[in-house]
Amino acid sequence: MKLTGRSLALMLLGAGALLLAGPAMGRVFAKPPAGSSPEPLEGQDSPTRREFTIVAKDFHYTPTRIEVMQDDLVKLTVHSEDIAHSFTIDAYRIAKRVPAGGSTTFEFQADRAGTFPFYCALTSEGGHRMMHGELVVRAK
Repeated sequence: MKLTGRSLALMLLGAGALLLAGPAMGRVFAKPPAGSSPEPLEGQDSPTRREFTIVAKDFHYTPTRIEVMQDDLVKLTVHSEDIAHSFTIDAYRIAKRVPAGGSTTFEFQADRAGTFPFYCALTSEGGHRMMHGELVVRAK
């Protein structure tokens, strides 16, 4: 490769950009230390983690109502004690299948205040349509 004035200028420009952007990119892509969580932004509280287990049995959820505060991180475990069920909250775009006798666990951030229905979306048996409950998210 012949080194021309143009190629030398481009190499120097690239090297300068790497020197300027390198430290910033290291912070962007660096892994946080094990066991640490990201720092909240200034003026923000870190979200509270709330955990619930909902049991699906005999075409009913127990409990039928769960309450959290806005911005809480919600961890739900839905456990079936009989046949396969599902768990759906349309407003949060959650649709999970729960295997017969098994469990499904997932997390989401309750970032909107309000009362949101949850239900079983399966149609294999008529009783699934009777499975309802509500997620209540209290405003900060």
